[in-house]
Amino acid sequence: MVKITLKDGSVLEAEGGITAYELAGQISAGLQRNACAAEIDGKTRDLRTSINGDCKLSILTFEDEGGKAVYWHTASHVLAQAVKRLFPDTKLAGGPAIANGFYYDFDGERPFTADDFAALEDEMKSIIKANLPLERFTLDRADAEKLMSERAEPYKLELIDEHGGAGEELCFYRQGEFVDLCAGPHLMHTGQIKAFRLLQCTGAYWRGDAKNRQLCRLYGTAFPKSTDLEAYLAAVEEAKSRDHNLLGRKLGYFTTSELIGQGLPILLPKGARVLQILQRFVEDEEQRRGWQLTKTPYMAKSDLYKISGHWDHYRDGMFVIGDPDSPDAMALRPMTCPFQYQAYLASSRSYRDLPLRYNETSTLFRNEDSGEMHGLIRVRQFTISEGHLMCRPDQLEDEFRGCLELAVTMLKTLGLYEDVTYRFSKWDPDDREKYIGAPEQWDEAQGAMEKILNHLEIPYTVGEGEAAFYGPKLDIQIKNVHGKEDTLITLQIDQMLAEKFGMEYVDSDGTKKNPVIIHRTSIGCYERTLALLLEKYAGDLPFWIAPEQARVLPISEKHFDYAKSVCDRLLTQGIRAEVDCRNEKIGYKIRQGQLDKIPYMLIVGEKETENGTVSVRSRKDGVLGEIAVADLAVTLK
Repeated sequence: MVKITLKDGSVLEAEGGITAYELAGQISAGLQRNACAAEIDGKTRDLRTSINGDCKLSILTFEDEGGKAVYWHTASHVLAQAVKRLFPDTKLAGGPAIANGFYYDFDGERPFTADDFAALEDEMKSIIKANLPLERFTLDRADAEKLMSERAEPYKLELIDEHGGAGEELCFYRQGEFVDLCAGPHLMHTGQIKAFRLLQCTGAYWRGDAKNRQLCRLYGTAFPKSTDLEAYLAAVEEAKSRDHNLLGRKLGYFTTSELIGQGLPILLPKGARVLQILQRFVEDEEQRRGWQLTKTPYMAKSDLYKISGHWDHYRDGMFVIGDPDSPDAMALRPMTCPFQYQAYLASSRSYRDLPLRYNETSTLFRNEDSGEMHGLIRVRQFTISEGHLMCRPDQLEDEFRGCLELAVTMLKTLGLYEDVTYRFSKWDPDDREKYIGAPEQWDEAQGAMEKILNHLEIPYTVGEGEAAFYGPKLDIQIKNVHGKEDTLITLQIDQMLAEKFGMEYVDSDGTKKNPVIIHRTSIGCYERTLALLLEKYAGDLPFWIAPEQARVLPISEKHFDYAKSVCDRLLTQGIRAEVDCRNEKIGYKIRQGQLDKIPYMLIVGEKETENGTVSVRSRKDGVLGEIAVADLAVTLK
C-alpha cells in the first residue's frame, strides 16, 4: 500500500502500481473525466503513470496551467498526424505547447498557407473522432535511430544524436499510425480534445538559428468547450485591433523602411512627440529625486567593454565598428554603465559624497536576432531611462527602495501598474561561462536583493539563469496584447564592476572601499513603453500624453481665420492643438477626428465666431456644449 497526499492535504491509501488515472476515478468520476495529467511530487506526469511509493499528487485539469500545457501538447501531435496523412513527405521538427495554444514546425515541399487550414482541420477532426489512445514507449539509441531512419525523419535523428547518450532510453508516443519522439506528457486519448482552430502559419528557423533551414510553423489552439474557443478567438481579434505594430502605423506614430533596416523604426511626429513628453516628465521627476543628468558618447573603444566584461560576454549582441580583433576596434554602446563609471572616476570620492545618482536618457544599440524583433517592442536602436547609483552598503536598501518607488510612480502615472509582475532574476551556477565573479560574490549579492525584496514585501517569482552577467536583478515584467512577456523596467544590484573599474571612496575610517552599484531604469525603454501604451489604450492615449490634444474644426472656409486664432491661443497656453482646414464637410472632419483618436474636437461656425466660443466634442463623452475661448485651456487642463 502507498500513501498519497492530495493537494487539499488529505491522504489516500491505495495499492502500489495504481495509475494516476485510476486514482482520479476513485476521487470522483467528474475529475477523472476532466483530468489532463497529474502532478506527482511537483513534476507533471501522464495520467497513465503508475504510483509505486508515497507521494504528493494533484490531478490537473484544463483549469490548471500544467493541464493546459498537456492538452495543447497533445493537440500539436494531432496536427502533426494530420499533416503526415495529407502530406506524407513532410518532415517533422517539433511542436510544444505555448502560452495560448501550440505550434508544430514542418519541413515540406512548400510552406503551408491559410488555404490548407480547412483540409488539415477536417483531418484533425477525424483523428479526434477516432479517439486514438496515446501510448508511451521507450527505445535505446540504436533502436530509436532505426525507427526514425525508417520513417525518414532527419530532424528527429538530429535530436536523438544530441540527447541519446550511452545507456539512455529515449521516449516516444504513438497514436494510431503516427509516432513522434517526445518526452510528453500527453492526454490519454485524442478524443479528449473538443474544440480547436488553426490560427496562422509563419516561417521559423530550425532551432531558432538563421543559419539553419527555414521551416513552416503552424499555430493553433484548443479548448474543452466550443464557447471557450469562441471567447478566445474574440479576444484574439480584439488583440489584433490593439496591436501597436498595426495601430501605431495606422495612426501615424511610426514607420519602417527596408532601406534603413529591420529593427530600426522611424518615429513620425506623433510618436516623437509622445517620447518627448515622456522624456521631459521622467527627467524632471528624476531631478526632483536627486538624480544628476549626464550625457555620454554613443560609442567607445573595445578597451572599455573589456574592463566591464561586455566584450567577452555580450559581443555577439553589439555592433562592432572595424575589425573586432584590432586594438582600434570600437562598438556602439549596448548599455551606459561603463560610460557613467568614467564620470564617477572624474573626481575622488568620500563616503559623504554617497549616494551618487547619475541618470541619462540613453540611446542604445543591440544586435537583436531578426526573428525576435517586433514593432517598437524589440528593436536594434532604442532609448532608455537609464541610471546608475553608487552607494555604501548601509545605504543599499533605502536606495533600492527609492529606485523601486520611482519605477512604481512611473507605472501608476502611465496606468500600467496593475499590468506588471515581478521576477527576481538569479544566476545559474552551472553556467559559469555566462557570468563574472566568484560564487561567494553572487551569494552575497543575491542574498542582499532577496532580503530587500522580502522586506519590501514584493510579490515575485524566481527566474533561474536570468541574471545579468554581473549581478542579480528585479525585472518588472509585462505582456503585450498577444500575451508575450517582456521586461519593461529592471533594477540590478552590482557588487563586482566597481572593483573592475577601480571605483573607490574613502570611508569614515580612512580606508578605501568599492561602492555598491544599483543599475536601474525608471520607465524602461521609451519605444517599448509607447508600444504598450498604444495597446493598453487602443490608441486613445490619456490626455496628458496625447500628441494632439485638441483639433479645431471650422465648418466652412470663412471660419478658417477664427479657427486658427483659437488654435494659436491654445498653443500659447500649453495645449497641443491643430486646425483641420481641409475643404470637407464638418461630419467628415468629426469622423476623421474620431478615427485619429483626438481627445477633443472644437467646432467653430458662425455662432461660435460671433460669441468668441467653441462647441466642444469629446471623443469619449460626445457633445459637451459651448465654452468660451478664454476658459477653454483651463477647462481642458
